[in-house]
Amino acid sequence: MAGPNTRFYLDKRNAKIKGVCAGMAEHFGIDVTWVRLIALGSLAVLGPLSIVGYYVAAGSAGVRSDDVERRVERQDVEEKEFWKKVRRNPHASARSIRARFRDLDRRLAAAETYLTSPDKRLAREIDRLR
Repeated sequence: MAGPNTRFYLDKRNAKIKGVCAGMAEHFGIDVTWVRLIALGSLAVLGPLSIVGYYVAAGSAGVRSDDVERRVERQDVEEKEFWKKVRRNPHASARSIRARFRDLDRRLAAAETYLTSPDKRLAREIDRLR
């Protein structure tokens, strides 16, 4: 199930007609001008079929709720970039996160080994710091 950061929503704030192009631009992290130019190009090539596709997309996509809108606005730049990468390539993002957790787990295990070692010198240093 897609969360609020990975679902496609209509963007009513930047909408010209229904908000499909603005929503797609936000979803894929590109400029809305490019999406609108692609939509015009598809209109020239496909004709009425692209209009039908536009309205099908508008009908099937939900409008972003105020709660989701506030959460997205509170995200910092780094978090927004992360979610863009997740939308572009979710498998690579999952691999990256797993690698980061494996590294954290390895570092935590090393720290735990160091702290629980029977080394008397370390115990004396800890006692001296208290």
